[in-house]
Amino acid sequence: MATQYGSQYGQGYGQGYGPAGGPGAPGRRGHILPSGLRAPFEARSWREFGYVLLGLPVGILLFTYAVTMVSLGAGLLVTFLGIPVLAGALAGCRGFGTLERARARGLLGLEVGEPEPLRAKGHGLLAWTGAVLRSGASWRALLYSVVQFPWAVFSFVVAVVSWTIGWSLLTYPLWFWVFPMWAGRGGIQLYSDAHHNIYLDNPFEITTTGLVGLLLTLVTPWIVRALTTVDRVLVHGLLGPSRLSARVVELESDRGVVVDTAAADLRRIERDLHDGAQARLVALAMDLGLAKEKLAEDPRAAARMVDEAHGEVKTALQELRDLARGIHPAVLTDRGLDAALSAVASRCTVPVRVEVDLAERPAPAIEGIAYFTVSELLQNISKHSRARSATVDVWRSEGRLMLQVADDGVGGAEAGAGSGLAGLTERLDAVDGVLLVDSPVGGPTRVTAELPWRR
Repeated sequence: MATQYGSQYGQGYGQGYGPAGGPGAPGRRGHILPSGLRAPFEARSWREFGYVLLGLPVGILLFTYAVTMVSLGAGLLVTFLGIPVLAGALAGCRGFGTLERARARGLLGLEVGEPEPLRAKGHGLLAWTGAVLRSGASWRALLYSVVQFPWAVFSFVVAVVSWTIGWSLLTYPLWFWVFPMWAGRGGIQLYSDAHHNIYLDNPFEITTTGLVGLLLTLVTPWIVRALTTVDRVLVHGLLGPSRLSARVVELESDRGVVVDTAAADLRRIERDLHDGAQARLVALAMDLGLAKEKLAEDPRAAARMVDEAHGEVKTALQELRDLARGIHPAVLTDRGLDAALSAVASRCTVPVRVEVDLAERPAPAIEGIAYFTVSELLQNISKHSRARSATVDVWRSEGRLMLQVADDGVGGAEAGAGSGLAGLTERLDAVDGVLLVDSPVGGPTRVTAELPWRR
C-alpha cells in the first residue's frame, strides 16, 4: 500500500494538477452579465420551469392511479383479491417512482439512487406480494404519489402566473397599442367606475410597467428554483434509498475495504518476511555451517565467516524491528501518538515539526490509523515532495481527531481515482474518516485527515 501510494503521490508533483488558471490549466470563460441578470435566459431556469409544467399532468396521473388502486384494494380486502390488488398498486407506484427519478435527473440534474430492492422469501405470487407489502420503498412511493399532486398544483400556478405576468409586463411597451382607443384613452385598464378611468397609456406608466415586468422576470427563475427545491427533497426523501438502507450499503462497502486492506497488509508482511529476514536467516545458517566445517582446518577463515554472520544477524534483527514497527510500533502502545509520530518524523529526510495537542488518547484502532496515515504521508514527502521542511499537527475538534501534514515542496498532488491518495482515502472512509488534499502546483501541500474519536 505504501509503495503504491508513494508512486502515485510523487507523480502528482509538478504535472499541472494545480488550480484552474495555473500553469497548464485551461482558462475559464467569464460571463459578461451577473447571475441575477442571466437567470431568465439560462438553460437551467427553463429546464426547471419545464419540470414544474410537467409536474401537474404527472401529479394528476399519479394521484389518480394511487387513490383509485389503493381504494380498490382496500375495498377488496374482505376477499382474497384485495391483497394482491394492493400489492399491484404499490408496485405500480414504484414503477412511477422510477420515471420520476429519471425526470428529476434529466431536468433538475438530481442523481438519486435506486431504493432497496424487493426481498422475496421464496418464489411465486404470494412471495412477491409479501415482499412488496413489506418494502418501505413501496409505501414511500405511494406517499409520494399522494403528496406530489397538491404541491404540483401549487408550484404550477405560482410558476406559470409569475412567468406569464413577468414577460407580459416586460414586453408591454411593444404591444400596448393593440388595445382599442376609448374616449382618447388606450392600453390596459386598471380601474374604472362612474367617475374615474385609469389606463396604462402614457410614457411614464408604460415605462414603469416594463420595469415592474423586468423585476418580476428576474425574480421568477429564483422562485421556480425554490419550488423545485421542494421537489428535490420529495424525490430524494421518498423515491430514493432510505437512510438505513444507504447506511447498510456503506457499511458493506467499508467492510470490503477493511478486508481488502487487511489482506494486502498480510501479503506485504509475508513478502517482507520471505524476501528480507527469512532470506537473511537462511543465508546465515549456511554461512555458520560453512564456518563450522572450516573451524578445524582454517580457524582464521572460520572466524572471518562468523564475523560476517554476526553482521547478517544485526541486519536481520533490524529488518525484524522495522517489520514489527510497521505492524504496530511498541512506542505507540506505550506512549501514544506524540512519541510515536516524533519517532516517525526523526526518520524523515526533511526537518519535521510535530505538535500533538491531545488531552487524552483516542481509541486504539483510531490511534493506529492516525499513526499509519501520518507515517505514509511523511514517507512520501521524503521521496517525492522535494520539500525543505514539513509540519505535523494533531488535535481534537468536537469529538473528531484531526491530522494535518504540510510541506513546502513542489505540490501538484491530488487524490484522483486509482492513486495512492485515493487508496488512503478509502482506508479512512472505512472508519467514517475524511481526507482532504490541498496541493496547488508549486506548493505548498497540505493534507488534512479527520477521524472519529471513538469507534
